[in-house]
Parts: sequence; structure tokens; C-alpha cells
Amino acid sequence: MAEVALHEVTKVFPNGTTAVDALTCTIADGEFMVLVGPSGCGKSTALRMVAGLEEPTSGAVAIGGTVVNGVSPRDRDIAMVFQNYALYPHKTVLQNLAFGLRQRKMPTAEIAERVREVSSLLTLNELLDRKPAQLSGGQRQRVAMGRALARRPRVYLLDEPLSNLDAQLRTQLRADLKQLHQRFSTTTIYVTHDQVEAMTLGERIGVMSAGKLLQLGPPQEIYRRPANVFVAGFIGSPPMNLLSASATGGRVHAGDLVLEVSGAPDGELVVGVRPEALRLMTGATEEQAMQVRVEVVELLGHETIVYGSIRGHRVATASTGAGIPSLPPDRAIVIARLDARRQPAVGETITVGMSLEDVHLFDAKSGGAVARPEPLPSRHLAGS
Repeated sequence: MAEVALHEVTKVFPNGTTAVDALTCTIADGEFMVLVGPSGCGKSTALRMVAGLEEPTSGAVAIGGTVVNGVSPRDRDIAMVFQNYALYPHKTVLQNLAFGLRQRKMPTAEIAERVREVSSLLTLNELLDRKPAQLSGGQRQRVAMGRALARRPRVYLLDEPLSNLDAQLRTQLRADLKQLHQRFSTTTIYVTHDQVEAMTLGERIGVMSAGKLLQLGPPQEIYRRPANVFVAGFIGSPPMNLLSASATGGRVHAGDLVLEVSGAPDGELVVGVRPEALRLMTGATEEQAMQVRVEVVELLGHETIVYGSIRGHRVATASTGAGIPSLPPDRAIVIARLDARRQPAVGETITVGMSLEDVHLFDAKSGGAVARPEPLPSRHLAGS
């Protein structure tokens, strides 16, 4: 096991594209770190630089306290699992699992013991004589993970290993990965575009966009306190409602949504509220409230997702669209995640409420988060 450190690592390709821009972060010994972001954000390039498959244009990559710039991948003592499995098609599962160990000329008895251990862990015992073409996608990915596990390297690198699998298999293999890490506690860097994978797997997650690391921290911290508009819109499903707003004297106007926020800076802002923070209101309350016209209802069995509209403007980010295209330009989509027993009808106007502690404010120009909202003591309801 080993700590992995990246210091001011930059990668510029020959065509002038900056894939990674001054990336600095440290993955602790035994930590499971997830790098997450949309396609093209630089996360896979960062992983490939740790692996030695790409060389940094500038900056340093260190494994176990030793700078490995210029060191070949085979000499870094890392194991990598790819999106496309990368199995040898002419070899059996047993031969694939043992291949890396034989390349390192390990004793036959130790190879057999390691293969037996990982095949048992990953329920591959009945598949050892099959070749990859005879396996399902989930089984192939298990073999790829087993081959990496058998190596027992200092660092595991996983590049979107679950993206080719269906939803049920992804859920199952996420649980397998968590159990494997709990057992072996090997330093792991996992790259994905799926924020659900990031939230469920990572001890810490780093959100990347356009080659830059925008926020790094525990999943719940990033969910509850996003550092900027991009992170707020990317982490969470459905995504956070982001509305253009202006503030004067602690009163924040975002179209039909009006909030009383002590200490809100005057000027142009972005108001953010997560769909799960919105509640259907049927009576008087001291919560902030707004009326929403129901446009689309999704019944998911365990919950109801309502796409409603208010007068205002939704803020689109690189990870979130502006809403339903057929809406008039002066109306913004607001998404609410409601109890399954609540099933509003399309065209109905409902009142939803929220607590100010669930409201996020961002500077409209820089996109950075501003002070957390605090309720004014004298007024409670929006629009009063």
C-alpha cells in the first residue's frame, strides 16, 4: 500500500488541449478516492498519469513518497481495471487471473493460492475453465477485478469499470467493490462520470471540470456544501434546482421564489435548492413557499418526481440543461422529489415549501458559494 500524491500536475496534448490543469491532491495510504466529472474533464488522463500511461507536461506524481515521473508502468507496482475489461480472449478465466503473477515469476503454489482466493471472493470458481467470450459482461468485469486483486499491488486504478454494465449489475458490483476495499484496504483511485458511483463508493471524492479540481472532500460534505454552481448541479440526482436571482437588503428574488435571507450580499446571485428539500404544503407554515405549475409527473413507485414551472430563469451548467424546451422563456423548471403517495396532476398548481437551511446561494459571476442562508427573525413567508 502507498500514498499517491499529485503536485501541480498539468497535461497539455500536442494539439494544445489542456486535459489536466495544475492538479494537486493526495490520496492517503489505504484510501478509496473517486475522481468524478463529465466526459472530457480530465479525470481519466489524471489516472493514466498515475499509471504511467501518460507523462505529465509539468508537475510531479509520487507513489509511496517517491516521484515516479519517467518510471515505466510495470515498475510502479500498480494494477489497473479498464472500462472494456481488457481480458485475453484466448485464455481461460484461470489463465487470465494468473497471467500477471506468472509474468512476475511467482512460485506456482503461491499463484494457485492467490487465484483460489480471488476466485472465491468474486464467485468465479465455476467459471475458471471458460474463456471471456463465454462470460456475461458482469462476469468479465469480475475477472478483470480479480486479475488486479491477485496482483496485490500498492495502488489500484479503476477507469470507469462499471459503465458498460446494466443498472442491476452496477449496483451489485458497487457493493462488491466496497467489500473488497474493506477487506484489503489498498489505496484505490476510481474514475467515473456517474455521481451515484462517486457518492456510494468514495471515502473522498474530487469533482473535476475542464481539467481542474473544483472540490475535494467527503461525499456528504460535497453534497451538503457544494463549493460552486457546477458542483451543485453535478452532484445529486435529480440535479439541484438552480435559479437566477437578485438580492437587495436581505431579500432574494428568483422569479416567483422570494426568500428572506439575512446577510445575503446585494447583487446578482444563483439560488440552489435540491429536489428532495422541497415538500408539498397543504396548510399554513413558517417555511419558505412558492407556487409551482405541474408540467410532468414521473411515478417511480417509491417516490414521485414532479417537474413543475415557475416564473423565473433556470441556470444551466455544463452538467445540467435549462429544462423543458417547450416552456416559455420566462418560466423555469423546478424539480421536486415527493412522497410516493403524493401524485399531483399535470396542469395543477401546487405549493411547495423549503427550509432556509436547505437553500444554497452562489455568486452569479464567479459561481462560488456565498454565506449559508440564515432566516430573518421578523419575516418568514416568501412574498410577504
